[in-house]
Amino acid sequence: MSDVLRSPVVVMGVSGAGKTTVGIALAAALGAPFVDADDLHSDEAREKMARGEPLTDDDRWPWLARVAARLADVDQEATVIACSALKRAYRDALRAERPDIAFIHLTGTRGRVAERLRHRAGHFMPPALLESQLQTLEPLQADELGAAVSVEGDPEHVTRDAIDALRRLSVVEASTS
Repeated sequence: MSDVLRSPVVVMGVSGAGKTTVGIALAAALGAPFVDADDLHSDEAREKMARGEPLTDDDRWPWLARVAARLADVDQEATVIACSALKRAYRDALRAERPDIAFIHLTGTRGRVAERLRHRAGHFMPPALLESQLQTLEPLQADELGAAVSVEGDPEHVTRDAIDALRRLSVVEASTS
């Protein structure tokens, strides 16, 4: 018996929360495709972030349109996407494309996330932008399909917690095949 993902999942949170790591592990555990929304940023947006400049809504909307288009284009009904989705309006834009989307909000202390950012190499998002992301972040609201999952454990533990949360949301079901 294995778990089956029934609808798309966005693993969301601030930079350094572990979206890509957990997203890849979650997709692998559920036999679903994985997309990293960072790969959909424009070169201009990447350069801006690399300079330590936070993105504006005007910078983010074209990127979110590409993420939403990817949600619509996936061959498989259910996929896992790592995407910051920091504001309710951003999540609403993704939900407009896929109303059945579920969100796993990776949460952690400022110190834990900052520590991860300091040890991350080869990423265009510098640790200096963490504060702007925390200021932009709007946690999931009660009417949004999703759950908060702490990143205080190792990636395997966080992934198991995410799967458990998705089961409670009826987004993941056990398959007998």
